[in-house]
Amino acid sequence: MSTVVRIALFQANTGIDPDKNAEALDRAADQAAEGGAMMLFTPEMSNLLDRDRERAGRNLASERDDHVLAAMRDAAARTGLWISLGSFAFANADGSRANRAVVIDPAGEIRTSYDKIHMFDVDLADGESWRESNIYRAGDRLGLVDDTPLGRLGLSICYDVRFPALFDALGRARCDAIAIPAAFTVPTGTAHWHILQRARAIEASAFVIAAAQVGQHEDGRRTYGHSLVVDPWGEVLLDMGGESAGVGFADIDLARIEEVRAQVPSLANRRAIVE
Repeated sequence: MSTVVRIALFQANTGIDPDKNAEALDRAADQAAEGGAMMLFTPEMSNLLDRDRERAGRNLASERDDHVLAAMRDAAARTGLWISLGSFAFANADGSRANRAVVIDPAGEIRTSYDKIHMFDVDLADGESWRESNIYRAGDRLGLVDDTPLGRLGLSICYDVRFPALFDALGRARCDAIAIPAAFTVPTGTAHWHILQRARAIEASAFVIAAAQVGQHEDGRRTYGHSLVVDPWGEVLLDMGGESAGVGFADIDLARIEEVRAQVPSLANRRAIVE
């Protein structure tokens, strides 16, 4: 029996119009299915990417009422794909917002969700300033889903990649793959993107799938791209570059997980550290 699973990544250039973003996601699902993928991964903020808070607020809905999410549930059922939505922006009842990953199965059912834990509150050297915590409510629990085509999938979102404790927890949960969708800025991506993704794969002895936003966006920001698939040894299996949006494919050999864990049993050898 083959242990190889084909996955697809949608490297997106998400804009300020949810309807257009829904159309792009729907096309990506069709392309993924036509290309023989069993699972599609999308980037952070796949339904809306808009740093104009007032304008974005007019386009946001709750998870229950979000029509882009409903369209992707229909797409999963139509194509027979598992779909890992890297994250969507949702409106919370208390007026805050959620940056939430959602995993949908081939029946169109939501299997799990995860709210981004670590908020991107930074002032960059190029003058860009971001304060996610002013808008988004941070999550406080792991996101895990079993029985995907890749086995146990762990969830994270963008800035989470800089916090090893989260990935230690996902490693201890024996994840076979970890999604790290992102909308990395160009300066931070150029400096840190590849090394962080490879490090997280090596630490967890798991595949890392990092679907990313790319290019110049309607709201004025520019994102780094370079959607990646990294194997448990840290080898890059797919790099979609930093120029254009599109759908890429990678063939994942699940046997590689146990091979690497046998070679370097770091998960089994972990010890508690007393401070």
